[in-house]
Amino acid sequence: MLNKLTSLLYGTKAGRLVLPTLISPAVSNLAGIILDTKISRCLIAPFIKSAKINMDEFIDTPYNSFNEFFTRKIKSSARPIDEDPKHLIAPCDGRLTVHPIDDNSVFSIKGTEYTLESLFRSKTLADYYNGGTLLLFRLCVDDYHRYCFMDDGEKSKTHHIKGFYHTVNPLANEHYEIYKENTREFCMLKSKNFGNLLIMEVGAMLVGRITNYAAKKYVKRGEEKGRFEYGGSTIIVCLKKDAATIDENILLNSQNNIETIVKMGAKIGTK
Repeated sequence: MLNKLTSLLYGTKAGRLVLPTLISPAVSNLAGIILDTKISRCLIAPFIKSAKINMDEFIDTPYNSFNEFFTRKIKSSARPIDEDPKHLIAPCDGRLTVHPIDDNSVFSIKGTEYTLESLFRSKTLADYYNGGTLLLFRLCVDDYHRYCFMDDGEKSKTHHIKGFYHTVNPLANEHYEIYKENTREFCMLKSKNFGNLLIMEVGAMLVGRITNYAAKKYVKRGEEKGRFEYGGSTIIVCLKKDAATIDENILLNSQNNIETIVKMGAKIGTK
């Protein structure tokens, strides 16, 4: 159903005419309000069936709205955190691709081209991570939408970049530069084992709200960092050169334009 709606909005002339209104903050906020109401509970059962979600993995609790269900907490046994300090872990469930950052730093992801400078709106950050690695985790609506810190360390304040909400569905990229338009937030994590990690959350259409918890403070590996409310979303992590070696199967998949499915807390690389 979601893919059909996306095809209608992005793949037809009529859909693209109404799209600027639909992706405005006012409409997105209204959708968020509706999904926060008790009446939205009627969407939960069909969503579970359609997305084939295994509810045995999640804490059994009543949900007062669709968003309460969408941001449901998972059992710790279902997402164990790899505590080996030499292991780089995934901050979330998702589909991972790995991209080198070079002098030109122009990335093409699902048809969208952007520079690191335009993504973060900072030449200083783009220069700082030159020669490093960018990890892109794409979350679909059926993924677990809470995310964690990848290592112990000192978290900076969170920076917010305003933007329009666009879906991260690949079809949308034929018509819009996704990451230049989506609302996003980022922080720096001065990590114990992997240097300064730049972590960005990217929201998506209907609703894609980003909720980050921690202010500037010391955090622990596996500690919950925040959550996305309804909508597909993306997490981007930048590492300095030689901060970690990404697992060979993930690198090989990325070189062949294949996304690797990963789970929050699982090893994706080595110090």
